[in-house]
Amino acid sequence: MNNPQQLRYSKEHEWLSDAEGGVSTVGITEHAANALGDVVYVQLPEVGDTVTADETCGELESTKSVSDLYSPVTGEVVEVNQDVVDDPALVNSAPFTGGWLFKVKVTDEPAGLMSADEYASFTGN
Repeated sequence: MNNPQQLRYSKEHEWLSDAEGGVSTVGITEHAANALGDVVYVQLPEVGDTVTADETCGELESTKSVSDLYSPVTGEVVEVNQDVVDDPALVNSAPFTGGWLFKVKVTDEPAGLMSADEYASFTGN
């Protein structure tokens, strides 16, 4: 798997872009998407919701299982990806591009986020 170098990764398999104007994009990794199988339903936080690092903020349902979605940072949700809500398969087909989940105005970022290389070692990929 090719984890983009410019992203940071959580142990719960979410990725986080660098903040642009204080806002970061969140998605799940290709590793997580492959483990889930075909994603058929996505429940995301709503615009205006506050998410907290390492706490559940949504849910992904696949043909194999249901998995909690965790926020890698604390902040306010400023945008959700309606394309993913309408077509959850984007999580599988484009996890690092069109399959992003939400954008958050970051107020706190935990120290435990990993680089792409650290995440690859963590997952064994």
